[in-house]
Amino acid sequence: MAICIETRNVSKIFGGLTAVNDVNLVVEDKSITSIIGPNGAGKTTLFNCISGYYTPEIGQILYNGNEIHGLPTFTIASIGISRTYQNIRLFSEMTAIENIMVGQHPQQKNIWIDSMLATKRHRTEYSATVEEARKLLKFVGLEGLGDHLAKNLPYGAQRRLEIARALGNKPKLLLLDEPTAGMNPQETGHMTSFIRSLRDDLGITIILIEHDMRVVMDISDQIAVLDYGEKIAEGKPKDIQSNQRVIEAYLGPGGSVLTQKYQQRKKLRHDAKS
Repeated sequence: MAICIETRNVSKIFGGLTAVNDVNLVVEDKSITSIIGPNGAGKTTLFNCISGYYTPEIGQILYNGNEIHGLPTFTIASIGISRTYQNIRLFSEMTAIENIMVGQHPQQKNIWIDSMLATKRHRTEYSATVEEARKLLKFVGLEGLGDHLAKNLPYGAQRRLEIARALGNKPKLLLLDEPTAGMNPQETGHMTSFIRSLRDDLGITIILIEHDMRVVMDISDQIAVLDYGEKIAEGKPKDIQSNQRVIEAYLGPGGSVLTQKYQQRKKLRHDAKS
C-alpha cells in the first residue's frame, strides 16, 4: 500500500482551545478520503495544517514519507499539494484564464528578471502557461469562458474554476473543502462525477470535507469522522453509516435510537408496498 499523506498525533491549539486533538490519518495514494463531522469539529483546521497555513503544536505530517509540517505554504504547493476553500476565493476581477494562470505559479521556473526584461525564457513559459490554462478550462467544462471575469460566472462554474486553478499546480494531492456546497442536485451530481474522474483519469489523491452524505457515501474509499477535534471513527462508507458514535455526533444523545426507528419505519413502508 503506497501512502500519499499521513498525520501522526496532530494537534492544533488556539489559546485554550484544542481545535484538532491527536489526529492520526493515513491516506492511500490515488484514493478518495472524506473527512466529515459536525460544524466546528476541526475539519478545516486539519486542512490548514496539511496545506501549511497552520503549524501543528504537536505531531507530524508526512507527504510521500517526508515531513512537511512547518513548511511555508508556497513550498507545500510546489511539491504537489493544492487546495480549494469552503468559501470560493477566486480573484473576482480577473478572468477565468488569469485565475488558472495564477494557480500555475508554484511550478514556474522563470525569475523576476525574466519577467521584467521579457526574456525568451519568460515568453516561452508564458505561452505554455496560457495553453495549459486553456486545456484546464476545457477539462473542467468551461471551454470558451476564459475571457469572462470570475465574478460573472455562475456559482457552479466558479466552483469548477477554483478546482481548475488548483489543478494548475499539477498536484498529486488535492484538498477539496466542501466542493458541492450551495449546489443544486444536478450540479452536485456533475461535481461528484468530476471529482471521481480526477482520481481515475489523472491519478490524483483526494481528501474532501463534505456535508452532503449522499456525496460522501457515493464517492469515498475511506471516511474519517471528527468531533470536537478528535477522530471518533474511520472506515469504509458502510461501516461509518452504522457507527453509533458517528450517529450520536450528528444527532446527539439518543441518535442511534432515532436511526433505528427510522430504519424500522422505512422497512414497514417497503413491506407495505410489496
